[in-house]
Formats: sequence, structure tokens, C-alpha cells
Amino acid sequence: MNFTSKRIYKISIWHHIIFWVVYFLFNTFRWGSYFNDYLYSLKTNLLGFPIHIALCYFNIYFLMPKFLFKRKYLPYVILIISAIYVMVLAKFNLTYLLISNNVWPEGPEPINHLTLNYTVDMMIGELYVITFVTAIKVTLDFLKEQKRVTDLEKNQLETELLFLKSQISPHFFFNTLNNIHSLALEKSNKTSKIILRLSELMRYLLYETKSKRQSLEKEIICIQNYLDLEKIRHDDLLEINMSISGDLEDKEIAPILLLTFVENAFKHGVSKNIGIVKVDIDFTIEEEFLYFTITNPLPAVTDYKNDINYSSGIGLENVKKRLTLGYDKNDYELKINDDNHIFTVSLKIKVTDLQP
Repeated sequence: MNFTSKRIYKISIWHHIIFWVVYFLFNTFRWGSYFNDYLYSLKTNLLGFPIHIALCYFNIYFLMPKFLFKRKYLPYVILIISAIYVMVLAKFNLTYLLISNNVWPEGPEPINHLTLNYTVDMMIGELYVITFVTAIKVTLDFLKEQKRVTDLEKNQLETELLFLKSQISPHFFFNTLNNIHSLALEKSNKTSKIILRLSELMRYLLYETKSKRQSLEKEIICIQNYLDLEKIRHDDLLEINMSISGDLEDKEIAPILLLTFVENAFKHGVSKNIGIVKVDIDFTIEEEFLYFTITNPLPAVTDYKNDINYSSGIGLENVKKRLTLGYDKNDYELKINDDNHIFTVSLKIKVTDLQP
């Protein structure tokens, strides 16, 4: 990604050359048409453009970094005005000596010496060129910086996604392996089924979550495998109601997005309640949107007050960042409520068509 951003916003010497050549030709034809003398326009532009170029680069690569960016505004203003005046003086004398005694044919009257009107007019013209070129440079620098920041955020997001996977893995897999061990000692017929579910879940997390989008069907299968393993952990104390309606075919979504909400419900809700716990999960697909809802009981009052990560933990914050960076603001709507001792997450999100 960093390589791409450099290729997009890197300004080579050829970009500079092309810009000045195009600008030179435009100015030559513009003033040639104005004077009805293209040879005179060519000569004056050949003399004036080295002055334009020198002033622009002097401002961009010396004055701005040394003074403007360091908030030394007064020295910057004095130096830029002085530089422009010196260049105007040089332009006047060179034009007078090399091209024509009438150095200001477009002016109100012919002149053969430096006047205040000529000086002010030429300084404004040079300032226009400097401002124009500087605006291009500042804009490109801004775009490059924005791209760099975006790339850093995306790289950070990828790191957080890996961390999110590790959040799901250790505690959950440790308990699941303990359950498998217990069932193996009992020679239960469920052992092979649990191992298969765990294998499918691990394969999905390790190998099928690297792309930006994943099949919605695979994401739901992953959630189902997770729920099956949680049912074994909690046995009869867990009641899960999951409903799916609408067409899942050829729909895709950011991977582990929905699983994060499910994992959060068990980590901070189900595991911190005593007795039978009920979790409701609903998937509804209407046209190009998925409406996902999950509800679970809040922890006991004492645990809820102490559990600062419940509704603002790394998992949920990671999801919010992924939604912000991965989707347009009109493509999703996330609501989180904790009313009547019930924690509810509602997500409306655009599920794009699966790419072939």
C-alpha cells in the first residue's frame, strides 16, 4: 500500500518539465494573441519563465520550509517581497537590453525606465505565478499526507484485526479443548463432531479472513460453528435462538465483523451470568442490506459496573473502526443499547454482490 501511494503522488522531474512546458506554451499563445505578435511573446516568455521558475522553487523549497512552516511570518513576507522585487528588476533590465526598449507594451504608456506602476503590476503578476504553483504543491502534499494517514490507519486496522483473532482464540479455544478432553475421557460420540467444528472455525479464522470481503454464508457458518462449541461449554444453561431470512446467496461482508458481536455477547454477557442464559440472533436480508441483531443479558450488577470493556472494549471499538474505514457512511448503521438489563446490538449494513 505504501508503494502504491508513492506511485500515485510521487512528483518526478518529468512532471515538472511537462508542467512548465505546457504553462509556457499557454502563456506564449495567450500573449501572442494579445499583442498580435507571437515572436515578441515567445522572446518575453523565454526571458520571463526562468524568473518564474526560480521564484517558485525558491519559495517552495527554501522560504516556506525555513520560515513559513516555522511560523516566522514577518521574515517570510519580507523575503518573498524582496525576492519578487529583485526578479522584477532583473526582468526589466534584461527585457530592455535584449528584446525591446518598450518593456511594457501592455501598459497604459510606453516606458524606458523602472516606474512604480510597472513594478507593482509585475510584482502582482509574479505573485500570481508563485501562488498558483504553490497551491499545486500544497494540494499534492496534502493528498499525499492524507494517503499516508489512511494507509497507516488501514495497517493499524489489519494489526487490530489480527489482535481480534487472538482475542477470540486463547480463552475460547482453551476451554473448548478442555471440553474435548473431558468428552474423550468419557468416550462420548460428540468428540469427533466437536473437533470438526473447532477445526472448521480455526481454518476460517486463519485462512479465509485475509481479504476485505468474505461470503456472508461462510461468515454465518463460522458463527454457527462458534455457537455449537459454546453450547457444549455451557450445556443446558445456554439457550440460543438464531433465525435467518432472505437470500444469502452471492452476498459478501467484511470478515469477522459479525463474529465480533457474537464473541462479545458470550465473553461479557453469557459467561458472567448464573443460571439459564438466552441469546437471540437474527439475520434478515432485504434487497442489498443485512439487518443483524443480537441480544443477550447484561452481567450481574457488580460485574457490569466493573467490566469497563463490555460496551466499549477493543472488540467493539475495532468493529467501529472497520466500519468507518471499510464502508461509506451511508452503507451501514450501528446501534448499541443496554435497556432493561438486556444488551442489544443492531447493525444495518450493505452486503455487496460476491465478486467472481
